[in-house]
Amino acid sequence: MSRFDNMQARALTHVVLIANGKAMTRKALLMLAAAAALAGCNKESHTIVAGPPDYDDNVTANANIQLPPSIVATKTYRCADNAVVVVNYLSDNKSANVQAEKGGSLVHVTTDDPTKPMTAEGGYSVEGSPNGGTAKIAVPGHPAQSCTA
Repeated sequence: MSRFDNMQARALTHVVLIANGKAMTRKALLMLAAAAALAGCNKESHTIVAGPPDYDDNVTANANIQLPPSIVATKTYRCADNAVVVVNYLSDNKSANVQAEKGGSLVHVTTDDPTKPMTAEGGYSVEGSPNGGTAKIAVPGHPAQSCTA
């Protein structure tokens, strides 16, 4: 009799699983996984090319790239009217960045001839070198004056 009771318990448990939908959920998940695997297959033809890509076109187009000049020296000058001006001299010896006031924007001054002063629109002018202790600097609102580092 005990054997019969165990068989009934198993049969009822199995029926309960089917009634709760657990067996159907497992089948549905397996079918979804198989469908996803098949959907990932692409039936288009592919072209496989062996070897490294050809960069000859890029090399010839980019052959004459020049980096911007780097900062050679940064000098802080105090002028005769007690104004403080910061000048970043650049490595091309033809340009510099001038900051006329603390927290102000940099102004790029340039020249074609290194023996002449570097100038920019708005009245900016710098005549000096990164090695010298004095420079003649003109910024808007301040006339050209001798400034010392």
